[in-house]
Amino acid sequence: MPDHRPQINDDFARLCDIVARLRAPDGCPWDREQTNRSLLPALIEEAYETAEAARAQDDAHFREELGDLLLLVVMHAQIAYETGRFDIEGVIEEVSDKLIRRHPHVFGTSEARDAGAVLKQWEAIKREEKRTDSHFLASLPKALPALVRAQKAQAKAARVNFDWTALRDVIAKVEEELGETKEAIESRQEERIEDEIGDLLFAVVNLARKSKIDAETALQSATDKFVARFNRLEDELKTRGRKLGEVELAEMDEMDAIWDRIKQTSNAKH
Repeated sequence: MPDHRPQINDDFARLCDIVARLRAPDGCPWDREQTNRSLLPALIEEAYETAEAARAQDDAHFREELGDLLLLVVMHAQIAYETGRFDIEGVIEEVSDKLIRRHPHVFGTSEARDAGAVLKQWEAIKREEKRTDSHFLASLPKALPALVRAQKAQAKAARVNFDWTALRDVIAKVEEELGETKEAIESRQEERIEDEIGDLLFAVVNLARKSKIDAETALQSATDKFVARFNRLEDELKTRGRKLGEVELAEMDEMDAIWDRIKQTSNAKH
Protein backbone atom coordinates (compact mmCIF):
# COMPACT_ATOMS: atom_id res chain seq x y z
CA MET A 1 0.00 0.00 0.00
CA PRO A 2 1.45 3.43 -0.95
CA ASP A 3 2.38 5.86 1.83
CA HIS A 4 -0.07 8.80 1.77
CA ARG A 5 1.18 10.49 4.94
CA PRO A 6 2.59 13.66 3.25
CA GLN A 7 -0.80 14.31 1.60
CA ILE A 8 -2.61 13.50 4.85
CA ASN A 9 -0.40 16.00 6.66
CA ASP A 10 -1.22 18.68 4.07
CA ASP A 11 -4.95 17.96 4.15
CA PHE A 12 -5.07 17.90 7.94
CA ALA A 13 -3.13 21.16 8.17
CA ARG A 14 -5.60 22.68 5.69
CA LEU A 15 -8.54 21.58 7.87
CA CYS A 16 -6.91 23.08 10.96
CA ASP A 17 -6.25 26.33 9.07
CA ILE A 18 -9.88 26.50 7.91
CA VAL A 19 -11.17 26.02 11.47
CA ALA A 20 -8.76 28.67 12.78
CA ARG A 21 -9.97 31.05 10.06
CA LEU A 22 -13.60 30.42 11.00
CA ARG A 23 -12.74 31.27 14.61
CA ALA A 24 -10.76 34.41 13.69
CA PRO A 25 -12.10 37.90 14.54
CA ASP A 26 -13.27 38.34 10.94
CA GLY A 27 -14.47 34.72 10.66
CA CYS A 28 -17.92 33.17 11.02
CA PRO A 29 -20.07 34.69 13.80
CA TRP A 30 -21.61 31.32 14.68
CA ASP A 31 -18.27 29.51 14.89
CA ARG A 32 -16.77 32.33 16.96
CA GLU A 33 -19.59 32.04 19.53
CA GLN A 34 -18.98 28.34 20.18
CA THR A 35 -17.34 27.00 23.33
CA ASN A 36 -16.23 23.50 24.29
CA ARG A 37 -19.41 23.25 26.35
CA SER A 38 -21.76 24.49 23.62
CA LEU A 39 -20.32 21.99 21.13
CA LEU A 40 -20.85 18.93 23.36
CA PRO A 41 -24.37 18.11 22.04
CA ALA A 42 -23.06 18.27 18.48
CA LEU A 43 -20.12 16.01 19.36
CA ILE A 44 -22.45 13.37 20.82
CA GLU A 45 -24.90 13.69 17.93
CA GLU A 46 -22.16 13.32 15.30
CA ALA A 47 -20.75 10.26 17.08
CA TYR A 48 -24.18 8.60 16.92
CA GLU A 49 -24.66 9.60 13.28
CA THR A 50 -21.24 8.15 12.46
CA ALA A 51 -22.22 4.90 14.15
CA GLU A 52 -25.51 4.83 12.22
CA ALA A 53 -23.68 5.28 8.90
CA ALA A 54 -21.26 2.48 9.80
CA ARG A 55 -24.13 0.12 10.65
CA ALA A 56 -25.85 0.98 7.36
CA GLN A 57 -22.60 0.10 5.51
CA ASP A 58 -23.02 3.27 3.45
CA ASP A 59 -19.42 4.25 2.76
CA ALA A 60 -20.19 7.66 1.26
CA HIS A 61 -22.32 8.59 4.28
CA PHE A 62 -19.79 7.01 6.66
CA ARG A 63 -16.95 9.05 5.16
CA GLU A 64 -19.02 12.22 5.46
CA GLU A 65 -19.92 11.56 9.11
CA LEU A 66 -16.31 10.75 10.01
CA GLY A 67 -15.42 14.13 8.52
CA ASP A 68 -18.05 15.89 10.62
CA LEU A 69 -16.73 14.13 13.72
CA LEU A 70 -13.14 15.06 12.87
CA LEU A 71 -14.21 18.67 12.35
CA LEU A 72 -15.58 18.81 15.88
CA VAL A 73 -12.37 17.33 17.31
CA VAL A 74 -10.35 20.02 15.55
CA MET A 75 -12.84 22.72 16.63
CA HIS A 76 -12.62 21.64 20.29
CA ALA A 77 -8.82 21.67 20.12
CA GLN A 78 -8.81 25.10 18.42
CA ILE A 79 -10.97 26.57 21.19
CA ALA A 80 -8.65 25.06 23.81
CA TYR A 81 -5.65 26.56 21.98
CA GLU A 82 -7.24 30.02 21.95
CA THR A 83 -7.69 29.84 25.73
CA GLY A 84 -4.09 28.67 26.29
CA ARG A 85 -4.93 25.14 27.52
CA PHE A 86 -3.64 22.81 24.78
CA ASP A 87 -3.55 22.47 20.98
CA ILE A 88 -4.26 19.82 18.34
CA GLU A 89 -0.57 18.90 18.19
CA GLY A 90 -0.71 18.02 21.88
CA VAL A 91 -3.82 15.90 21.30
CA ILE A 92 -2.12 13.98 18.48
CA GLU A 93 1.14 13.55 20.40
CA GLU A 94 -0.63 12.27 23.51
CA VAL A 95 -2.78 9.72 21.70
CA SER A 96 0.22 8.55 19.63
CA ASP A 97 2.32 8.04 22.75
CA LYS A 98 -0.57 6.21 24.41
CA LEU A 99 -0.97 3.84 21.45
CA ILE A 100 2.73 2.95 21.55
CA ARG A 101 2.71 2.59 25.33
CA ARG A 102 -0.37 0.33 25.33
CA HIS A 103 0.87 -1.89 22.48
CA PRO A 104 4.17 -3.23 23.81
CA HIS A 105 3.51 -6.44 21.84
CA VAL A 106 3.88 -4.35 18.66
CA PHE A 107 6.30 -1.60 19.65
CA GLY A 108 8.11 -3.32 22.53
CA THR A 109 9.10 -6.73 23.85
CA SER A 110 5.80 -8.09 25.19
CA GLU A 111 4.92 -11.63 24.11
CA ALA A 112 1.11 -11.08 24.13
CA ARG A 113 -0.13 -12.40 20.81
CA ASP A 114 -3.82 -13.38 20.98
CA ALA A 115 -6.67 -10.88 21.41
CA GLY A 116 -7.48 -11.99 24.96
CA ALA A 117 -3.93 -11.52 26.19
CA VAL A 118 -3.72 -8.14 24.46
CA LEU A 119 -6.90 -6.92 26.17
CA LYS A 120 -5.68 -8.01 29.62
CA GLN A 121 -2.36 -6.27 28.97
CA TRP A 122 -4.20 -3.11 27.84
CA GLU A 123 -6.26 -3.05 31.04
CA ALA A 124 -3.19 -3.57 33.22
CA ILE A 125 -1.32 -0.71 31.53
CA LYS A 126 -4.40 1.53 31.72
CA ARG A 127 -4.80 0.87 35.47
CA GLU A 128 -1.12 1.65 36.00
CA GLU A 129 -1.59 4.97 34.18
CA LYS A 130 -4.66 5.93 36.22
CA ARG A 131 -3.49 5.32 39.77
CA THR A 132 -6.07 7.59 41.43
CA ASP A 133 -8.43 4.60 41.74
CA SER A 134 -6.99 1.10 41.80
CA HIS A 135 -10.33 -0.67 41.22
CA PHE A 136 -10.46 -2.79 38.08
CA LEU A 137 -13.54 -1.01 36.69
CA ALA A 138 -12.37 2.49 37.63
CA SER A 139 -11.79 3.38 33.97
CA LEU A 140 -15.39 2.57 33.00
CA PRO A 141 -16.85 5.90 31.76
CA LYS A 142 -20.06 6.98 33.50
CA ALA A 143 -21.10 9.07 30.50
CA LEU A 144 -21.60 6.09 28.17
CA PRO A 145 -25.12 5.17 27.03
CA ALA A 146 -26.56 2.67 29.51
CA LEU A 147 -26.54 -0.36 27.18
CA VAL A 148 -22.97 0.33 26.04
CA ARG A 149 -21.77 0.87 29.62
CA ALA A 150 -23.42 -2.34 30.84
CA GLN A 151 -21.88 -4.42 28.06
CA LYS A 152 -18.47 -2.81 28.55
CA ALA A 153 -18.59 -3.49 32.31
CA GLN A 154 -19.49 -7.13 31.70
CA ALA A 155 -16.80 -7.55 29.05
CA LYS A 156 -14.16 -6.06 31.33
CA ALA A 157 -15.20 -8.32 34.23
CA ALA A 158 -15.04 -11.31 31.89
CA ARG A 159 -11.36 -10.59 31.21
CA VAL A 160 -10.59 -11.54 34.80
CA ASN A 161 -12.82 -14.63 34.56
CA PHE A 162 -15.86 -13.11 36.32
CA ASP A 163 -18.32 -14.47 33.79
CA TRP A 164 -20.89 -17.16 33.12
CA THR A 165 -19.41 -20.30 31.58
CA ALA A 166 -22.43 -21.55 29.64
CA LEU A 167 -25.06 -19.63 27.68
CA ARG A 168 -27.82 -21.63 29.40
CA ASP A 169 -26.75 -20.09 32.72
CA VAL A 170 -27.20 -16.61 31.27
CA ILE A 171 -30.65 -17.54 29.94
CA ALA A 172 -31.56 -18.88 33.39
CA LYS A 173 -30.45 -15.55 34.89
CA VAL A 174 -32.68 -13.64 32.46
CA GLU A 175 -35.62 -15.84 33.42
CA GLU A 176 -34.83 -15.36 37.12
CA GLU A 177 -34.72 -11.57 36.74
CA LEU A 178 -37.97 -11.61 34.75
CA GLY A 179 -39.64 -13.52 37.58
CA GLU A 180 -38.37 -11.01 40.14
CA THR A 181 -39.59 -8.17 37.93
CA LYS A 182 -43.09 -9.68 37.85
CA GLU A 183 -43.07 -9.95 41.65
CA ALA A 184 -41.97 -6.33 41.94
CA ILE A 185 -44.78 -5.19 39.64
CA GLU A 186 -47.28 -7.08 41.80
CA SER A 187 -45.91 -5.28 44.87
CA ARG A 188 -46.61 -1.90 43.21
CA GLN A 189 -43.47 -0.48 44.80
CA GLU A 190 -42.05 1.91 42.22
CA GLU A 191 -38.47 1.86 43.51
CA ARG A 192 -38.42 -1.94 43.61
CA ILE A 193 -39.89 -2.17 40.10
CA GLU A 194 -37.24 0.19 38.73
CA ASP A 195 -34.50 -1.81 40.45
CA GLU A 196 -35.72 -5.15 39.09
CA ILE A 197 -36.25 -3.85 35.56
CA GLY A 198 -32.68 -2.54 35.67
CA ASP A 199 -31.44 -5.99 36.71
CA LEU A 200 -33.49 -7.55 33.91
CA LEU A 201 -32.03 -5.20 31.32
CA PHE A 202 -28.53 -5.87 32.62
CA ALA A 203 -29.12 -9.62 32.31
CA VAL A 204 -30.44 -9.24 28.75
CA VAL A 205 -27.35 -7.21 27.81
CA ASN A 206 -25.26 -10.05 29.21
CA LEU A 207 -27.21 -12.52 27.07
CA ALA A 208 -26.46 -10.40 23.99
CA ARG A 209 -22.76 -10.21 24.87
CA LYS A 210 -22.48 -13.97 25.45
CA SER A 211 -24.23 -14.49 22.11
CA LYS A 212 -21.57 -12.23 20.52
CA ILE A 213 -24.20 -9.60 19.72
CA ASP A 214 -23.73 -5.90 20.39
CA ALA A 215 -26.68 -4.90 22.58
CA GLU A 216 -26.78 -1.30 21.33
CA THR A 217 -26.83 -2.39 17.68
CA ALA A 218 -29.47 -5.05 18.37
CA LEU A 219 -31.77 -2.55 20.08
CA GLN A 220 -31.23 0.01 17.32
CA SER A 221 -32.22 -2.62 14.74
CA ALA A 222 -35.28 -3.61 16.77
CA THR A 223 -36.34 0.03 17.06
CA ASP A 224 -35.81 0.59 13.33
CA LYS A 225 -37.97 -2.46 12.66
CA PHE A 226 -40.71 -1.17 14.96
CA VAL A 227 -40.66 2.27 13.30
CA ALA A 228 -40.91 0.74 9.82
CA ARG A 229 -43.84 -1.46 10.87
CA PHE A 230 -45.58 1.40 12.67
CA ASN A 231 -45.26 3.56 9.55
CA ARG A 232 -46.93 0.79 7.54
CA LEU A 233 -49.69 0.55 10.14
CA GLU A 234 -50.26 4.29 9.85
CA ASP A 235 -50.37 4.04 6.04
CA GLU A 236 -52.86 1.17 6.24
CA LEU A 237 -55.14 3.14 8.53
CA LYS A 238 -55.00 6.10 6.14
CA THR A 239 -56.17 3.90 3.27
CA ARG A 240 -59.21 3.08 5.45
CA GLY A 241 -59.88 6.73 6.12
CA ARG A 242 -58.63 6.50 9.70
CA LYS A 243 -55.95 8.28 11.71
CA LEU A 244 -53.67 7.26 14.52
CA GLY A 245 -55.25 8.11 17.85
CA GLU A 246 -58.77 7.92 16.47
CA VAL A 247 -59.12 4.16 16.78
CA GLU A 248 -61.33 3.38 19.78
CA LEU A 249 -60.50 0.67 22.30
CA ALA A 250 -63.38 -1.40 20.97
CA GLU A 251 -61.70 -1.38 17.55
CA MET A 252 -58.25 -2.41 18.78
CA ASP A 253 -58.73 -5.92 17.41
CA GLU A 254 -58.74 -4.41 13.93
CA MET A 255 -55.45 -2.58 14.54
CA ASP A 256 -53.91 -5.70 16.12
CA ALA A 257 -54.89 -7.72 13.04
CA ILE A 258 -53.23 -5.16 10.76
CA TRP A 259 -50.10 -5.19 12.93
CA ASP A 260 -49.90 -8.99 12.91
CA ARG A 261 -50.23 -9.04 9.13
CA ILE A 262 -47.44 -6.46 8.79
CA LYS A 263 -45.21 -8.53 11.09
CA GLN A 264 -45.86 -11.71 9.10
CA THR A 265 -45.10 -9.93 5.84
CA SER A 266 -41.87 -8.39 7.09
CA ASN A 267 -40.74 -11.66 8.68
CA ALA A 268 -41.36 -13.49 5.42
CA LYS A 269 -38.97 -11.07 3.67
CA HIS A 270 -36.18 -12.22 6.02
